[in-house]
Amino acid sequence: MAPSRSSRAGAGATPGSYTAQVTARPRDTAATGLRRALPRSGRGWLLWAAIVVGLGLLSFSRYHLSDLAEGGKGAPLSTFLDEMTAALGAGLLFFPVRWLVRTWPITGARGWRRMPLYLCAILAFSALHTTSNWGLREVSYRLVGLGGYDYGRMPVRYAMELPYDVLVFVIMAGVVLASDRLRASRERELHAARLESSLVRSELRSLRLQLQPHFLFNALNTISATMYDDPAAADEMIDRLAELLRASLRTAQSEEVPLDVELDALGAYLALMEARFGDRLDVTLDVDPDARDALVPPMLLQPLVENAVRHGGAERTGRGRIAVTAQRRGPDLVLAVEDDGPGVPAGRDPLARRPSEGGLGLSATAERLQILYGPDHAFEAGNAAAAGQAPGFRVAIRLPYRPAGATAA
Repeated sequence: MAPSRSSRAGAGATPGSYTAQVTARPRDTAATGLRRALPRSGRGWLLWAAIVVGLGLLSFSRYHLSDLAEGGKGAPLSTFLDEMTAALGAGLLFFPVRWLVRTWPITGARGWRRMPLYLCAILAFSALHTTSNWGLREVSYRLVGLGGYDYGRMPVRYAMELPYDVLVFVIMAGVVLASDRLRASRERELHAARLESSLVRSELRSLRLQLQPHFLFNALNTISATMYDDPAAADEMIDRLAELLRASLRTAQSEEVPLDVELDALGAYLALMEARFGDRLDVTLDVDPDARDALVPPMLLQPLVENAVRHGGAERTGRGRIAVTAQRRGPDLVLAVEDDGPGVPAGRDPLARRPSEGGLGLSATAERLQILYGPDHAFEAGNAAAAGQAPGFRVAIRLPYRPAGATAA
């Protein structure tokens, strides 16, 4: 067992030392193994009883109809008792067979070495099954008034029942092996799904943590640059920054929020930019009423608008224009952020990570959307002039429209 760090230093322990914690494991005896082989719930016992009764009835109908087909009158009560007791005896022996298969499996590279053990187990199974048939029938016959039960010459009876019991034993062992493999396969799939979900959440948190310090550092630099020239504006920007950070903390544990909530956070950021640029920054919001309840990732629009501020006309020339649109188009939600800046030079990938130039926001946003929506989304970023529009840079996002309260796929 791997050592674990002790939460409290024991007598004579030095700080930072490691204490091995060993838990005694009870010895797996034959008795405990058999107890584990039994059903642990009422549902398991009901299933076992249903299978035993079903097999007994099927066997009874087969032998009784065979008697009638051969012209005999048949003895339905004795035939019924014979087949039900045989099914009950086999059902009781199923549990030691399951314990044997799970304790000493015959599968694997060394499974053939256990063949002598299984041959002995088959002989014991057949002897016990034949003996239980005689004992159960002797009791049941007397209970219903049929007198004693004559099983014939027992040595011959043991030999006669052996081929049938070999078949029953093999079927039981095969069922146990198949069910265990199916359960193990399901557990592996569930473990893989949980691991994948955990990795996805970790990656989303990592990307989210990349965006938040990136924005915070830029905002603090902006406040620092404004502090000496316009202390009142710097003080107002600090208040707006506090509002934005509170909005970010409220959605820190959410993978999706309604667009209205995201627009509130964007409003706090735009108020921060308004305190810095005043009327030199013109931001227009065009949001369809039907789109306001759509679920979107938190902190989705703010990095895109921040990128538009840094690389648009506001940062470069002191005056700029930014347009934010949100529209519902059938089953999709389409978001767009466009600025009036010069765009990116020819041949440069706008999604390349360049934190020193503010290139982190676009790439991290694109990665988040890919993780959350996969092929069900589209992310386009490039010069607006390439689409026949005015010079500038445009980011367009298409997401599946799901209203607030819907379950994420």
